[in-house]
Amino acid sequence: MTMKNVGTKKSEEDKFQKLVGQMLIMLGEDPTREGLQRTPLRVSRSLRYLTEGYKTDPREILAHAVFKEPYDEMVIVKDIEIFSLCEHHLLPFYGKAHIAYIPNGKIIGLSKIPRLVEVFSRRLQVQERLTTQIAESLMSALKPKGVAVVIEALHLCMCMRGVKKSDTYTITSSMLGAFRRDARSRTEFLSLIRLKREE
Repeated sequence: MTMKNVGTKKSEEDKFQKLVGQMLIMLGEDPTREGLQRTPLRVSRSLRYLTEGYKTDPREILAHAVFKEPYDEMVIVKDIEIFSLCEHHLLPFYGKAHIAYIPNGKIIGLSKIPRLVEVFSRRLQVQERLTTQIAESLMSALKPKGVAVVIEALHLCMCMRGVKKSDTYTITSSMLGAFRRDARSRTEFLSLIRLKREE
């Protein structure tokens, strides 16, 4: 990194922290009091971490993890933790993703599926878009017979404000290829991701 880039990065960081300080003032707080003196720095670091998915191209994650394999039964990775920020209120939503695909001559390294979820969830999001992005990325990279994604999440913008419903989960799904066309594949996937809750 050149000195110019370092200087630009520091300047951007200073601006970010000043904006957080101004926000605290507008909320009626004193950013110079002891408990808040380092809050602008912490908020800046926190938001950059929670949105670092913008810096990663999901295609690069999947490009070197696809392998030829004749396996043709359903592959499921379930209960993948999700933490994201609602783009409407910048409040968190969190939950689980359940993902399946039916290979068509190629499989993917299993660790790449949670990594893909992480890349898309660490952006300002709506749950519907997040679900679709994960499904379409896997479909594009693998060209499988089908992809299914179900996400169930709790949104703090619903718990802490507005309707104030603290135990209301939102469930979204994206069914592509065989999972959309074939009710048996869809039913098998949905029954398998329910197993843990029924035990």
